[in-house]
Amino acid sequence: MDAIFIPFFMDATLQATLSTLLRYQAWADADLMAVLCQSTQALDDAARTGHHKALRMMNHIHVVNRIFIAHLSGQPHPYTATNTPDTPTPDQLSWDLAEVDAWLLAHANDTTPDGLNERVRFTFTDGDPGCMTRLEMLLHLHAHGTYHRGQVSQMLKDIGWAPPRELLTRMLHAQEPGRRHRAS
Repeated sequence: MDAIFIPFFMDATLQATLSTLLRYQAWADADLMAVLCQSTQALDDAARTGHHKALRMMNHIHVVNRIFIAHLSGQPHPYTATNTPDTPTPDQLSWDLAEVDAWLLAHANDTTPDGLNERVRFTFTDGDPGCMTRLEMLLHLHAHGTYHRGQVSQMLKDIGWAPPRELLTRMLHAQEPGRRHRAS
């Protein structure tokens, strides 16, 4: 028996919150990729391997985003797994992530609240059927990316690199410095 679907109540405030979360995702992806784009020449083999693993994880985030963009668009995608056999260069991956982050933010902003509650049926890469609302898909991508960026940050620490401080508070105050001077 199927569970009863109860739509999530969307209003302008919640849609603005979704937009903030996706802006944060784009900001955090760019911040982390800026670190991963640094030269690896001075690294030993073990550290280079750790750096490569970090790139693989960021590529996984990118591929999952692409898969869900295809689901949201009602288009097929070429992926049979949640990562690709080859690893893109850090620069290419930075561009790719920025492109998908911009698409996701535009989709969230351009979709009506009723549209965000629309259920979309799709097939996962393992062949299992899926059904989620557009909002659930966007929230999944936000949570998925945040989870794996945390893993990448730990990988960077393991090779002796300082990861960026991925904090929503940091992004909000960097993008709107006046927040620090407003009275409560």
